[in-house]
Amino acid sequence: MNPRVAIPLVAAATFLAGFALAELSGVRAVGGLVLLAGGAWCARMAVPVVGRRGTIALLAIALALFVLSHPLGQAIGPWPAVAVSAVLVAGAAAALVGLNRSAARAPEPT
Repeated sequence: MNPRVAIPLVAAATFLAGFALAELSGVRAVGGLVLLAGGAWCARMAVPVVGRRGTIALLAIALALFVLSHPLGQAIGPWPAVAVSAVLVAGAAAALVGLNRSAARAPEPT
């Protein structure tokens, strides 16, 4: 599957699966592990597509949405908040990975 398609899908699925597993198991750390694994996968796939800066931006957006989902959950309920966060992280990921569709990427300095 094309990383430009897979990254937004996995990012959204990670939010949903992480919350679902935390709810089902009663152990929030299980959800955290899912978030870490999904974030690591997305980061690994994003670096060749958007570079390090784009990947860091994507991870920062995901972290911000994760944090914001908690107060949002108190306002609209936990599942709606997670759904909104999943849609927003997918949109952000799609926007980031779609920006340089045709641009050839030069390697970034290490």
